[in-house]
Amino acid sequence: MKKSIYQVVMSIGLAAILAVTALEGLAQDKVADQAAKVAAKVTIAKGVKQKIFGVIIEREADTFLLRDKSNGEVTVRLQNSTQVLEKKSNIFRNARIYGTTNLVRGLTVEIEGKGDEKGQLVAEKIRFTDNALVAVKAAETRVTPVEGRVAANEKRLEESEANAKRLSDQIIEMESLSKKITNSARTAQDAAEAAAVGVESTNRRIDTLVTSLDEYVEKRDISVNFKVGSSLLLPEATELLDEVARQAKSEKAYLIEITGFASAEGAAEKNRRLSQDRAEAVVRYLAENHEIPLRRMITPYGFGAARPVASNDTRTGREQNRRVEVKILVNKGLTAPPPPVKVARPVTKGD
Repeated sequence: MKKSIYQVVMSIGLAAILAVTALEGLAQDKVADQAAKVAAKVTIAKGVKQKIFGVIIEREADTFLLRDKSNGEVTVRLQNSTQVLEKKSNIFRNARIYGTTNLVRGLTVEIEGKGDEKGQLVAEKIRFTDNALVAVKAAETRVTPVEGRVAANEKRLEESEANAKRLSDQIIEMESLSKKITNSARTAQDAAEAAAVGVESTNRRIDTLVTSLDEYVEKRDISVNFKVGSSLLLPEATELLDEVARQAKSEKAYLIEITGFASAEGAAEKNRRLSQDRAEAVVRYLAENHEIPLRRMITPYGFGAARPVASNDTRTGREQNRRVEVKILVNKGLTAPPPPVKVARPVTKGD
């Protein structure tokens, strides 16, 4: 019996050593990746004018990360005076003016600005083609949020390291007990098997949490309507948006999806721009009147006359189609209660 316990303890000890070794390798890979990112960072001297071209790879509320043609990464800071313009090819018309909400990941842009004391580029003018914007929005009608995913993975690594350390400590204690107290050998064996079951249950729980990070539950869905050819919010629309803002602030890990639409009256391109203006009007109202962070609002998109909810052949139907749909989405993985960890004592002969 004593020999069997010793073999079990040695097997668990070997498993713990292998687990710690694997975690150390993962940590070293993480450090190497961070070092590579730091090496690729580009800083701009304070007051130096720069004109750079590149692709937006990360976006925050007031800044974004740009990867230039030489594979360098530049942090670009937005300010109230930053102009976001169309890089037009038609010299006979004025360039379109865009909002900063159109600066989304994957968009190719041209930036003019000056460096600040942090080595960031303070943008004065940002230009991009309308075709580039349409292509990015068509490919990414819904931004997959990455908020919380990196933190969850890091937490998972820390929990795994803690579990490995706890298991290693238990093994040392069990070896000491098995040498000194022969009569407690059976109790030590049951404790080791129960610990293994607990670790397996915990790993399944972590896997379930990570899998559900991309799943969202719809908590609220409203539509606000507009007058013909207008993107101005009506009083009844602002009342509904006030309710949405209050509910959103009471939720955890929420996002707000905003999509604009138009009736079939007028030209298709005009309706597309009008529906985009309506969506951005809702974003502006929630941000300015309720301080909803821009990172909480999925990039607004205007579908024009597409996806009508009623017939455009009647006046009532057209009124219903002139709308912006606003949805509150809550992350399932970050809000749902985790499944319980069940640890059962193994049944052995003689019980």
